[in-house]
Amino acid sequence: MIGHLRGRVLRKKPQELVLDVGGVGYRVQIPLSTFYRLGEPGDEAALQIHTHVREDALALFGFLTEREQELFERLIEVSGVGPRVALAILSGIEAADLVEALRAGDLARLTRIPGVGKKTAERLVVELRDKMPAVAADAPPAAPSASALKDDVLSALANLGYTRAHADRALERALAQDPDARFEDLLRLTLRVLAAA
Repeated sequence: MIGHLRGRVLRKKPQELVLDVGGVGYRVQIPLSTFYRLGEPGDEAALQIHTHVREDALALFGFLTEREQELFERLIEVSGVGPRVALAILSGIEAADLVEALRAGDLARLTRIPGVGKKTAERLVVELRDKMPAVAADAPPAAPSASALKDDVLSALANLGYTRAHADRALERALAQDPDARFEDLLRLTLRVLAAA
């Protein structure tokens, strides 16, 4: 099983990247938190890897921190939570906030994560409340410039299939609601604006 990869970023999207390791390009699925902290194509990157094997596929899931990998692996142990749902959960909430919400049994916070309904949130709390790792907060990533942040959000929305015009309008409305939002929060807020339109 592959447990770690170090190489050069060939290309990246909000949900995946291709990492060149010794001339071999590995397609790795990633949460938004990892996407946001990765360098640009051509930069070196090292990822913790979870290798998921099914009868018909072999999928790699990558994380910049061991904490995120550990959370991912605990999430996929929960009944009804597969790798894609676990990745969506980690994309929808910071790791430290997820741990806190699970420990506190905060169903309202968990159901605000896109793709997590009440039943899934209840299962997560019941099965993981007492298994959450005691972890220190990761060092926060450096804040990007406003224009780089907008470009990243627009790129993420384009990869999700939204047109540039719709994405621009929704992003401006989202920024008006929360001008200091970080990437993940701004993307979630923009998606809510688009869903309400």
